Amino acid sequence: MFSIKKIRRDQAGFTLVEIAIVLVIIGLLIGGVLKGQAMVQNAKVKRVVKLADELRAAVMTFYDKYGVYPGDENLAPIPPNGADAEGNGNGQIEAAESFEVFRDLRLAGLISGNYTGTTAPTHPFGDTVEIQWVNPPGNATPLAHYLLFNNLPADVCLEIDTKYDDGNWQTGSISGSAAYTNGTNVAILYMLF
Repeated sequence: MFSIKKIRRDQAGFTLVEIAIVLVIIGLLIGGVLKGQAMVQNAKVKRVVKLADELRAAVMTFYDKYGVYPGDENLAPIPPNGADAEGNGNGQIEAAESFEVFRDLRLAGLISGNYTGTTAPTHPFGDTVEIQWVNPPGNATPLAHYLLFNNLPADVCLEIDTKYDDGNWQTGSISGSAAYTNGTNVAILYMLF
């Protein structure tokens, strides 16, 4: 026959206090993850600026030691530690000489890495860095040596430009090849050497 089970009324679910505590813990975890992501992004931005400083120092050390810019040098014994392609010696690191800069710096013992004259260092956001004699588009400054950071996120470009220059993508010693539109990448961020 049928048996009727007695429904227990003393069963309790979670109290509002317990649910609130769980929600607070979840909120703290989410906040920690978001803060961690912001810290990683901030570290990458600082690394881009530090990379620029390191490359400037290496190039100027090479120039002080040999009297010519790396990549542009046109003397066989410079740098002394290996075969490299020669530049034209005109005092300007032109596009055709830009990859040779890093091989010369490596051969001179000023940077580490394996640069063969066809490669360049990468920045923390994954693309390359070059050094060239250029005039950035839209920039009214005269031709000069610039560090070219390829494919940086626009928010990173804006942060660097605002912190170290005027924050305008078309002017100053730091400028972009396009406006710093959030959610996009800027093809080239120019930093005056």
